[in-house]
Amino acid sequence: MTQLDELSFGLISSLLQARTGQELTETRRWRVGTVLSPLFRDYGITTSSQFLAKITEDEKGSFVAEMIDALLNNETYFFRDPAVFNTIREQVLPQLAAKLANRKQLRIWSVGCSTGQEALSLAMMFAEAPSTWDGWTIEVVGTDVSAKAIAAARRGVYSHFEVQRGLAIGQMLRFFDETPTGWRVKPELARMVEFSEENLLDKVPKPGSFDLILCRNVLLYFDLATRTRAFQRLGEAMHSNSLLLLGGGETVVGQTGYVKPDDSLPSFFKLAKSASDGHDFQLAASS
Repeated sequence: MTQLDELSFGLISSLLQARTGQELTETRRWRVGTVLSPLFRDYGITTSSQFLAKITEDEKGSFVAEMIDALLNNETYFFRDPAVFNTIREQVLPQLAAKLANRKQLRIWSVGCSTGQEALSLAMMFAEAPSTWDGWTIEVVGTDVSAKAIAAARRGVYSHFEVQRGLAIGQMLRFFDETPTGWRVKPELARMVEFSEENLLDKVPKPGSFDLILCRNVLLYFDLATRTRAFQRLGEAMHSNSLLLLGGGETVVGQTGYVKPDDSLPSFFKLAKSASDGHDFQLAASS
């Protein structure tokens, strides 16, 4: 099927927003037919009427789940944006280590982790500095709304192209084993990361316990109301010393009162007020 009619496009938009919170704007419409073409071909769908019939009979089945997965942007790679990871390594982690020295426990949440490269990149940073983190309990949690992406992250096998994106040869050999099916994450690194299928808008894993949260480019496709809900969930996951990192094109200004910019770390944010206080806050822009 080369073109969707208005009814089909509207239904796809509604399903995507209901399942993930993402808004399928007109500027993203051009790619819908392209990304769904392989799925339609697999199911023998060639007309809009066939598509609507399939949706009707399979609203909660595998077809809809596969369609939603295809529409999600799962672009990622290891150490994506090296400057960000340098800041985490050289400034953020030392700051957190000083504040959490008494408990020697660090918990990090990679929101929208896709196929796992961001979470594994974080784990590598700790593995590469064993003396610094000796005696610490390090936990990295990666979550994504895409079941397909989480399955791939748990599998932990990457193509040669994928491991070359962002990794030095030494890191490839140290943290991965080459197998006939691809480069498999070594068990000692895999054990540092827990992957689970979660929707940021539904619930927070381990509320109030995350010291560092990376939520990069997840909020771009949310409307304002949905983004506000997402910030509340992120606030629920934080405590007074937590830090939140957003994507380069994302901000909290005018979006939320739960978090505010950290004055010492550009692009990082800290908790403004507890998300469990049970009342509305003024927007960060006025605080």
